[in-house]
Amino acid sequence: MGWVTLQAVLPLGIIAGMLCIMGNAQYYIHKAAHGRPKHIGGDVWDVAMEKRDKKLMESSSAASLN
Repeated sequence: MGWVTLQAVLPLGIIAGMLCIMGNAQYYIHKAAHGRPKHIGGDVWDVAMEKRDKKLMESSSAASLN
């Protein structure tokens, strides 16, 4: 019975490990490309607020330089 269990669990462990590796690879590639982790569950409102915040930061930094 132990050998049958090992034969079933070993492939499942390999599959689970590969899924974890692929998920971490996506995380680190996105973080390297964009400089920050991916925002999970971002919708149109979140994108609009990010654009607004970026515009406010740029205008405040331009005003402080003058």
